[in-house]
Amino acid sequence: MLILLPPSEGKTAPGRGRPLDLGSLGLPVLTDARKRVLHALVGLCRDEPGTAVATLGLTPGQVEHVARNATLETAPTARADRVYTGVLYDALDAATLSAAARRRAASRLLVTSSLFGLVRPGDRIPAYRLSGDVVLPEVGPVAGVWREALGPAVDQALGRGLLVDLRSSMYAAFWRPPAALADRVATVRVLHEAGGTRKVVSHFNKATKGRIVRALLEDGADPRTPAALADALRDLRWTVEPGESTRKGTQLDVVVTQV
Repeated sequence: MLILLPPSEGKTAPGRGRPLDLGSLGLPVLTDARKRVLHALVGLCRDEPGTAVATLGLTPGQVEHVARNATLETAPTARADRVYTGVLYDALDAATLSAAARRRAASRLLVTSSLFGLVRPGDRIPAYRLSGDVVLPEVGPVAGVWREALGPAVDQALGRGLLVDLRSSMYAAFWRPPAALADRVATVRVLHEAGGTRKVVSHFNKATKGRIVRALLEDGADPRTPAALADALRDLRWTVEPGESTRKGTQLDVVVTQV
């Protein structure tokens, strides 16, 4: 099983640690694309900080991100699962996983990144600011860079297992599973039910996805089909309603009544 996660906009900047080494990151098939995006981002922020503010969609109170981006090649790094923060990552709480769950996370989790394409939890990265909808000089839309590069990387990481796609819509656009994988692709939609009405609520969605990932890692379940994943989640006391299988995979609705 391979679980694709979205990144977080908020990140914890490492206070110390060795500088970025692209060659040390997992999935080296992405190294060339990583270099292209990194050099374009660093060059923009170092040489044209005023333009960078607009390009990155920053407010006047966020200009410190430009200076941080300008030093990414020498900035201290930390494990990706410590750099990414926010509701989903707080709920996952990787630091408190059992030893067995941490070993599973190392091989089963990939975080989608505008800067690095995909990173494993233990990959050492700096804190950066780059949203998935940014268009960088000389590179163009970062989503376009990754759309061309991510397929071989996902194939390599997935093998013959089940792909559980928990990415948000922005990052799902970086790469979409081909129809040939449809019977091995599951997406998860979290619905908040209150007063007989169901709707998607961002906070519930992120928190629940983090808890689902944590529960699967701790349990050790390794389902190979969307139906088996639905059964595994029910065993973990989630309310799950599978949709129809399509050429894009199978959507599983997880219904929650409280965070």
